[in-house]
Amino acid sequence: MSIADFSGRLRPDACPGALQVHEAADGPLARVRLPGGAISPARLRELAACAAGLSSDVIELTSRANVQVRGLRSPAAFAERIAAAGLLPSEAHERVRNIVASPLGGRTGPGLLDPQPLAEALDRALCARPRLAGLPGRFLFAVDEGSGDMLALGADVTFFDGRLLLAGVDAGLAVGADAAAGLMIAAAEAFLDERAEGDQGAWRIAELDNGPARIATRLHTTFPRDRAADGRSAPHPDAGPTPDAEAPRAPVVRDTAPRAGRVEQRDGRVALEVVVPLGRLSAAQARAIAAAAELNGPAGTSDAPDPGGATGAAGPEGTAGVPGPGGATGVLVRLTPWRTVVLLDLPPAAVGRAARVLEAAGLVTDPASPWAGVSACTGRPGCAKSLADVREDARRWVATLDGPPATPVHWAGCERRCGLPRGRVVQMVATGDGYQERHQ
Repeated sequence: MSIADFSGRLRPDACPGALQVHEAADGPLARVRLPGGAISPARLRELAACAAGLSSDVIELTSRANVQVRGLRSPAAFAERIAAAGLLPSEAHERVRNIVASPLGGRTGPGLLDPQPLAEALDRALCARPRLAGLPGRFLFAVDEGSGDMLALGADVTFFDGRLLLAGVDAGLAVGADAAAGLMIAAAEAFLDERAEGDQGAWRIAELDNGPARIATRLHTTFPRDRAADGRSAPHPDAGPTPDAEAPRAPVVRDTAPRAGRVEQRDGRVALEVVVPLGRLSAAQARAIAAAAELNGPAGTSDAPDPGGATGAAGPEGTAGVPGPGGATGVLVRLTPWRTVVLLDLPPAAVGRAARVLEAAGLVTDPASPWAGVSACTGRPGCAKSLADVREDARRWVATLDGPPATPVHWAGCERRCGLPRGRVVQMVATGDGYQERHQ
């Protein structure tokens, strides 16, 4: 059983944030939420400066496309700088802003929706509801571009292909992208209602008995639909779900094994996916990512503050990931739930230069690298529960490989198996007598 599998607990959720830090074995750890995984180069540079000046110079990528900084010497100073950078728009809601989104943003393959505007609208609506500050820190929203890349994450509330999924279940709720944020917020409020009626230990919809059906019933009751003259559903002012004549269907989950390299976009530009070995960045590597992303932008604009920023209140123009005045783009960097980094909208001529900047910093852009598909928990010395220095052991193992493993491999220091990726994974679990190999 992984740490994410425990249910029926009585203790309150203790997920760390930028204000409520976790006292790890190597010092205080703060987690910064990045809705949609989006961060501008300027904000990434500030995060790197904080890691270099206030911590042990370790930035970890999380399985929810957030970041955490380890070994903080002054958590208060860190929180102050993060807030000044615009990465803490609500102190009350900072631990519940858990929103993942398709990192390629509707630019490739079957995905057509750019999820970032919806992720930002959802974030604004979430922060505007005082009651939702009471959501557990494990509660997760997802915005899928239509490719199915977010479905394996098991989010509590997912927008996918014009439908709302609850704990991965299609409960017959159809909604357009323009109304999805309101309905997703309503689903979170319905979860709190159900939780208050006797399931106070539940952190996730899946932990409620028949949770998806109960929440869907509340949503249909809360948002009745007016009927148009022809008998079809007419949009309700509160943007509720459309009664769906289709039978609920099982969405197709896309394989999202970590990979490195270039991805051709529909518009002729290129996305570059970067593997971060074991999901851990130094400040210098974070600065290298920012520099590589800025190879896309017009000269003189890369360090300008984002209009509205990568998170929080974005305006109608300059919205993260959407061209603003003069064609400048607000967000070029997206973190992924599989602990890679994607640089979007690179001109083809800039890809080689970007790759050289990244590779020189110890990051991986070669799809044949053995680092693709290898992950690990914190291990010793950062985690007191770990039975081994799993990161060092994983590095030694990767050094013996000629290419990426056929199946992703996760190294874990104990039975909790923190950071275990979703899907098919070989698990190397430390025990009191070496490692035990397991398959799922």
